Amino acid sequence: MSSPAKSTEVRPGSRDWWAGLLRESFGPSFWLFAAFAIGMGLTCYVVLGPENFDGAMSGSLDLAGSTLPRVAAAQILAGFVWAMLPRDRLSRLADASHGLRGLVIATAAGIITPGGPASAFSFLAIAAGAGADRGTLITYITSWALLAVQRIIVWDLPFMGAEFSATRFLVCLPLPVLAGMLARWLPLSLVLVNAPQQPGEGK
Repeated sequence: MSSPAKSTEVRPGSRDWWAGLLRESFGPSFWLFAAFAIGMGLTCYVVLGPENFDGAMSGSLDLAGSTLPRVAAAQILAGFVWAMLPRDRLSRLADASHGLRGLVIATAAGIITPGGPASAFSFLAIAAGAGADRGTLITYITSWALLAVQRIIVWDLPFMGAEFSATRFLVCLPLPVLAGMLARWLPLSLVLVNAPQQPGEGK
């Protein structure tokens, strides 16, 4: 009798999970940035001298120390919020009207979408699979790129302050809708590179 196949699922906290996390965290992009940082540090030391190098290093460490805890907390929060978001329902609401209402809903969805590109483009694929038109899709991703609340909390407010953050938000607020209207006006067809399959379609 053949032994049952082992499960390939990796549980969070297991040795394989930590190994995979380390591989992703310290992948090629990390080493590229690390090499660039070392090169810039050496250049700063040679060109500007040890005193300026020490000042730049101290400022960089202070910035990293004050930023990393907020980024980590925001990413953990984003994971839980993303798991609870009714993404299918939001995509159907955005597609309920191909008029201005759909663009406004897409703008709101972009504002509240947490996390990075993995979250935003996952929702974008869901909306596209639900039949959202190109104006709605462009509005959503533009809203996420410009107005996402998580980005404002983690980056805008700590670095630039409340006045700048509020001004930037208000100035950019109409841009996603304008982008969506322009996308609908352009005589182009929407062709997805990897079109998401609807439930029940073949694998």
